[in-house]
Amino acid sequence: MTRAAVRPELLRWARERAGIVDAGALLGRFPKLIEWEEGETQPTLKQLETFAHAVHVPIGYLFLPAPPPEPLPIPDFRTHDGRGVRRASADLLDMLYACQERQGWYREFALTVRLPEADFIGSAGIEERPEDVATRMARALGFDLAARAACRTWEEALRLFIAQADGLGVLVMVSGVVLSNNRRTLDPEEFRGFALADKRAPLVFINGADTKSGQMFTLAHELAHLWLGASAVSDASAAPLAGYRREEVWCNAVAAELLVPLATLRPALRPTESLDQALTRLARQFKVSTLVVLRRLLDVGALDRPAFDRAWASERARLRELAVAGAGGGDFYRTTLSRVSRRFARALVESTLEGQTLYRDAFRMLGVSKTETFNNIGREVGVMG
Repeated sequence: MTRAAVRPELLRWARERAGIVDAGALLGRFPKLIEWEEGETQPTLKQLETFAHAVHVPIGYLFLPAPPPEPLPIPDFRTHDGRGVRRASADLLDMLYACQERQGWYREFALTVRLPEADFIGSAGIEERPEDVATRMARALGFDLAARAACRTWEEALRLFIAQADGLGVLVMVSGVVLSNNRRTLDPEEFRGFALADKRAPLVFINGADTKSGQMFTLAHELAHLWLGASAVSDASAAPLAGYRREEVWCNAVAAELLVPLATLRPALRPTESLDQALTRLARQFKVSTLVVLRRLLDVGALDRPAFDRAWASERARLRELAVAGAGGGDFYRTTLSRVSRRFARALVESTLEGQTLYRDAFRMLGVSKTETFNNIGREVGVMG
């Protein structure tokens, strides 16, 4: 029986890279894993292939003399309170690489069919007032607060926001799992989204494992990054930030003003209303998280900082308890289109039907495996009858 000559430290690195701290969690599938990691024995090639698949690492990495460096391909703005950023998980890296592949494909498609450049990319500067940039963004997006308030549900409001960004040329991809693997759930505590700035193929990815109201803020935040012309991974919430990079603080301020303009909030305040009542009412009116409302109440002077800090801690704990219930499944095709963006799916199906893209490549980028599924997606986006 041929054994694979791999270094024990590579096996430990691959396991930890997948977020599995304790080797015991894999002993059911790999009874000799601890022996492999201690160098007492080595796996067979077949065992190594299975292990590599289980920890989501290219098998070639396991034959290297040392773990390879895996820096994020875009700036990492996930710094907390001046501390260094965490090592990116395999889930985050795989989503970034997949979105970069989709973006690269769409950039070539846009050049081929002569789509115009997105002139808003890089049109703002960090020295500008967030209020001024938010106003320009709202105008470009066709952002209508009344239309958003009229939405019956948070999900409907989020779909409206995504459609407005899509209409402007932004590829908005929302997923709570890696590609189409429902066993690899993305962690909102690691990252909430990222932006890939490009004049031909601007892209925003939103962690769909976050709440719908949280996704609203993430989309606004990442769009602000696009207006700056800056690609970045972010995990900032609506809170006033300390210890973050200046760009992240600025994007947060722009997002807050875009979603809840102070000029609209001020006349909506009711002095005799309790804080709990105000949070519920204003969150429904603006279709944002109660945390965003708290931040804007601080900004407008309706709360002082000690009161805000107490309310923020309490509300965040409440939302975390609610989040454990999770969310349901939903329509398969709507979910698939949400994961890759309707704009991207439409272009990819058109290109494939015209023979410009291989079906194999289209299936991989869409995350599907059957021609029937591909055809149904084509019907969903209006390309096929």
